[in-house]
Amino acid sequence: MPIPTPQQLAWQEAELGVVFHYDLHVFDNKHYHQNSNRKHPIEDINIFNPTQLDTDQWVRVAKAMGARFAILTASHETGFCLWQSDANPYCLKAVKWGDGKRDLVGEFIASCKKYDIKPGIYIGTRWNAQLGVWDFKVTERSPITQEAYNTMIEKEVEEICSHYGPLFEVWFDGGAHGPEQGGPDVLGVFEKHQKECLFYHNLDRADARWGGSESGTVPYPCWATFPYKSTGAGESAKAEIHKNGFALLKTGDPEGSYWMPAMSDAPLRSHEWFWDKGDDGKVKSLKHLVNMYYDSVGRNSTLIMGLTPDNRGLIPEVDAQRCKEWGDAIRYDFRNCVGQTRGKSNLTELKLSQPTVFDCVVLQEDICEGERVREYVLKAKTGNQWRTINEGSCIGHKRIICLEKPVTASQVRLTIGKSKATPAISNFAIYLADGTTIVPNKADANSHD
Repeated sequence: MPIPTPQQLAWQEAELGVVFHYDLHVFDNKHYHQNSNRKHPIEDINIFNPTQLDTDQWVRVAKAMGARFAILTASHETGFCLWQSDANPYCLKAVKWGDGKRDLVGEFIASCKKYDIKPGIYIGTRWNAQLGVWDFKVTERSPITQEAYNTMIEKEVEEICSHYGPLFEVWFDGGAHGPEQGGPDVLGVFEKHQKECLFYHNLDRADARWGGSESGTVPYPCWATFPYKSTGAGESAKAEIHKNGFALLKTGDPEGSYWMPAMSDAPLRSHEWFWDKGDDGKVKSLKHLVNMYYDSVGRNSTLIMGLTPDNRGLIPEVDAQRCKEWGDAIRYDFRNCVGQTRGKSNLTELKLSQPTVFDCVVLQEDICEGERVREYVLKAKTGNQWRTINEGSCIGHKRIICLEKPVTASQVRLTIGKSKATPAISNFAIYLADGTTIVPNKADANSHD
């Protein structure tokens, strides 16, 4: 039975993180357009001039939101590096800002350590507008060879992985071609320096998988296991993964041979990963965000929220306020645990000292022993009557069930009807939110989506 590595376990237990997208085009006074930004270089890198840049402020916003880890786009599609790179001159060494001496990666990681947030780094290798690299390959307008590009990327990854201490996650967006595909050996460099870090991802290794959309949600059920060792391992695997709107990425496979939990990701501003002037109104509503949490973390997926520092170098006030409201709402929902137990059996009972009102149930498996549960039923005893309040399949790291109406019970019973080996329930808890906070999508309570 597949089980998580220590870094996969830590990533799932973290549950909620952020990714800060920052690059040259935050300063070009143009609306960000991904396809165009991948093709057209920004020649004047001195447009990078944030006058109030404060990574402490960024990380405080993440902390207030409830995030336990944070990721910075150290390089993205422009090819510009947000650190003091000896491998790539198209970096902060070459700008007037900070006299060419500031290192945004170093400042970001220092802020993460200051506020007890685990730091991660996002590195772009697939696209490089400045060097004319398209889909991993140099093109006719590239001033360097493929070999030189590969060597530069390996050196960049070496700098990131060896200069800043232990990292929580290194994210190669769109994957990272390796030597067998004509690309750099980023996995070899990573494994040399970051043995305790989550790797996401290339064709040879994927410690996590994309959840199939940028909605910040996954459907139910969502299993942590997957039938392939990476999300691009061979043409037949690719075809299977792309079928039916990435259905396999979204649900996983309960019989999969590889542990590869799902990531749900979304930007805080609708459809915008980078800051654009005048778009404060695109910040998602509190209700939308609370529902997103329940439909990702509550469905066995780790949620990563995209935050957008502006041209001042700060998270905009409206974004910061919404993040705090979101964190407060989730903390409020789970402030009042009215019963809790655990058990290693097909039947786990939560006996209460008196009739107790609750409207939310949290189930968790000890995933160190794998995902064992295949079918479960939840029943509550009111008076002398037992009634079913929920039934489902996947539990995994965490399943959160929001009930349509509060239930009063003297006993709550979890029955595992089908399992792969003896179920190991590490947490069976009930909560009362009093109905005074944002109420999640109630359809989730008794449906399988």
